[in-house]
Amino acid sequence: MSPEQFNTLIRSRRSVFPDQLDAGKIVDDAIIKEILINATWAPNHGKQEPWHFTVFSGEGLQKLATFQSELYKQEAGENFKEITFAKLQQNPLKASHVIAIGMKRTSNKNIPEIEDIEAVSCAVQNIYLSVTAYGLGGYWTTGGVTYKESAKSFFGLEEVDKLLGFFYIGQVALPSTGGTRKSIEEKTIWINE
Repeated sequence: MSPEQFNTLIRSRRSVFPDQLDAGKIVDDAIIKEILINATWAPNHGKQEPWHFTVFSGEGLQKLATFQSELYKQEAGENFKEITFAKLQQNPLKASHVIAIGMKRTSNKNIPEIEDIEAVSCAVQNIYLSVTAYGLGGYWTTGGVTYKESAKSFFGLEEVDKLLGFFYIGQVALPSTGGTRKSIEEKTIWINE
């Protein structure tokens, strides 16, 4: 791959939301496995590999939808919104696969927790780039039950671990529009002397 091809890959990455996915088209599990292998090549302190993935597909998507919508309903109290409940029930069914993104706290207590979170975030970027390379759509959401302590065990996570969101993958029905970024000059300070 040339630097130009790599630059194009990175700069063409877009979030493709559940409503933009073709719910009827399934991505081969072998491709999802390759995407996850790519995720595991992310940098991580002390080679601890703190990522933990739970992949939902087929009937598993309905299990995820039911779990998260019912947990939301139980815990929302007076903040309950029917529209949120419906989205939690319906959105997983629009994807081919949904990957729960977990961070398993490393056994090395000399590594700050934030560095494990950062390593998982790098793994998610690898997922995003892989999805783009395969011509698929993907979206990392931290909504729904992501930060609920009561959700962790459903995804094989312990008390010290973190649920960092969900990555939706599917075939694209409605592409995202071109992205923009501020100029690098607005975001960079060079110190040369």
